[in-house]
Amino acid sequence: VQLQASGGGLVQAGGSLRLSCASSLSISRINTINWYRQAPGNQREWVAAITSSGRTTYFDSVKGRFTISRDNAKNTVYLQMNSLRPEDTAAYFCNAKVFVGNLRGNYWGQGTLVTVSS
Repeated sequence: VQLQASGGGLVQAGGSLRLSCASSLSISRINTINWYRQAPGNQREWVAAITSSGRTTYFDSVKGRFTISRDNAKNTVYLQMNSLRPEDTAAYFCNAKVFVGNLRGNYWGQGTLVTVSS
């Protein structure tokens, strides 16, 4: 399973970005797709998740500002990020977890860098 993250960039505080995670596997076969982020010098932290049934969960600091969604036809998951803060600056990674079948596993895409200036 290959994941391709894109959409990062430089934005001013208060601005918005939309990240995309395109999957080589039909996302209907992926149990959970997550977004993580890692700031320089910090550990990778979980940001948001969406299940195959569409249930979403969020890290507390992004609730109300970030929205995770999926487009099954495009095999793509999005992370809409609004009201961005300098502390949101990080490399963002998408992750896919497949729980059953011959593709069972934990898959990572490459990061896409988000920089929020104050």
